[in-house]
Amino acid sequence: MQELWRDLSRVALADRRLDDVLGEVTGIAARGIPGAESTSITLVRGDRAFTAAHAGEMALAADELQYERGYGPCMDAGRAGVVIRIDDMRTEERYPEYTPRVLEVGVRSSLSMPLPYQGSTIGALNVYSTQPAAFASRESEEAATAVAEAVAVAVANADAQDRLAEHAQNMRAAMESRAVIEQAKGVLMAQRAVDADEAFEILREASQRYNRKLRDIARGIVEGTREGRGH
Repeated sequence: MQELWRDLSRVALADRRLDDVLGEVTGIAARGIPGAESTSITLVRGDRAFTAAHAGEMALAADELQYERGYGPCMDAGRAGVVIRIDDMRTEERYPEYTPRVLEVGVRSSLSMPLPYQGSTIGALNVYSTQPAAFASRESEEAATAVAEAVAVAVANADAQDRLAEHAQNMRAAMESRAVIEQAKGVLMAQRAVDADEAFEILREASQRYNRKLRDIARGIVEGTREGRGH
């Protein structure tokens, strides 16, 4: 466990794409979780579930068999926030349509650990093995829990960065909108000999009359003035 914790603590989050981070984490999981041969991360966005990263093709194949039907251990763990361990696919009875097909891709046992996120769950860490009862030990579940928490932190960090970028974009748009409105007011003040408040009122009335956004009316005035100077 100490080696697993060390590897997880060294995963850099800043200035990296989420899929790159999750790809690194699944590799750590495959090496660090006792019994693991192939691992994946399922994220659930609304009604859609998808594999965000995987280490080994067995995990990807097992995940996709569940997405086809809309249910399975990784999807149930991701949606309900419960740990689902299957010790032997040959005797498992909860997923009668899934187990025969996943045996064909080599999976004999699996562990699906929910990803905690702001009081709910956003998906699951999935661990697969060709051996029965590969994850029956307490060490396996503890290690999978540590990895799932690291994944949740990575997703939260990525979401925070996205929100920050969106906020910055909205701020830029607001500043650009304000700038073009001020320019249009200046044009109207010069052309019609009105003050700033009267110029803004002209813009507002035009926006209502033509059912267009105020900034679009302002942009049209500014661009029309520039074209006029070009001629």
